[in-house]
Amino acid sequence: MNSIDVERKRKEEDEDTRYLEKYLLHLEARIKEYQNIILHLKSDISKNENEIKSLKKEIDSLSESPLITGEVEDMLDELTKRVIVRINSGATYIVNSSNRLTNQELSPGQQVALNQRNFSVVEALPQNIEPYIKNMVVEGKTTEVSYSDIGGLENQIQEVRESVELPLLKPEIFIKIGIEAPKGALFYGPPGTGKTLLARAVANETNATFIKVVATELVQKFIGEGARCVRDIFDLAKKLSPSIIFIDEIDAIGAVRMEDATSGDHEVNRTLMQLLSELDGFDQRGDVKFIAATNRVDILDPALLRAGRFDRIIEFPMPDKIGREQIFRVHLRGINMEDIDINHLVNLTEGKSGVDIKAICTEAGMFAIRRESEIVSKEDFLNAINKSNAKNRNETRNPNFFI
Repeated sequence: MNSIDVERKRKEEDEDTRYLEKYLLHLEARIKEYQNIILHLKSDISKNENEIKSLKKEIDSLSESPLITGEVEDMLDELTKRVIVRINSGATYIVNSSNRLTNQELSPGQQVALNQRNFSVVEALPQNIEPYIKNMVVEGKTTEVSYSDIGGLENQIQEVRESVELPLLKPEIFIKIGIEAPKGALFYGPPGTGKTLLARAVANETNATFIKVVATELVQKFIGEGARCVRDIFDLAKKLSPSIIFIDEIDAIGAVRMEDATSGDHEVNRTLMQLLSELDGFDQRGDVKFIAATNRVDILDPALLRAGRFDRIIEFPMPDKIGREQIFRVHLRGINMEDIDINHLVNLTEGKSGVDIKAICTEAGMFAIRRESEIVSKEDFLNAINKSNAKNRNETRNPNFFI
């Protein structure tokens, strides 16, 4: 073999080697590609398996017998976990409960899920608060009302601060002195004298959760519903403490109980008794203070007024001359007006409440807008006072005039 043949053979071998190397690289790339495909397939298989498990669980849950709700009334035997439960129809049963449930979960009053066949207790349900009760909570600041926005009620503000604000902000003072902190206050007086306004102000000053309740909302159609509403409101207040419960027009449920009451009156009385129990029961309410307001303190039940329930009963009278001047100064702070003698306005508004004075200031501004002026004049205030007096005369002449 000559040198030319040797060289040709070497070149052929080199080409074969390069081809084999390229082919080997190609095979390695294909192997990696198939490995990636295998990984994706494994991931899809895992997802499909999880989806199959989820669907099986859903099928199992849908095929299970429906559960019914009930309420634990009493524990008969803590070892065998036999309890007395009451279902929504009103019937009561002695049933067994699951061993997975603790005695704390099965305390009286606890909502539970029951097996439909034998009424055995399967699980404890969360204590849900009705949506309309949650809506009683005033979110955020109550329109930024402060004590400086209230005129003519210095004595009332002082009493409220002592009975409601101080126990929430500085409870250690009462512990050091060795006395029990006041539980709440009752506001009474004519309409428009600042009862609701002061309740909103104290909630702001203490940064407490403000729960506003109108007493008529507690009068329910079905037996026991009103009492349950009261219980839920106080439970919600405990969860959101420090908090202030404000019940307006409490005379709707707190009137004197009569012997010749109707069935509707009996339900109102049940609601009142639940309220009395919450105000002065065995359970400590913690940082929960209670304020109520009424225009008719004379018809309230004596049990509601006794010491230990309302530690302060605060009167909100119609403002005197000094009080009317202070109220005018509060509402005139932001009004663009000419130089006006406030004492003259005070003398013209004898017998007016704080709300009446606020309405007069607003109406004076409306008179200025009507004549296309940016400054409220003395004549505007006089016209507003005359309009308010005319309205009062019409109300006196015809009580149903504004109904």
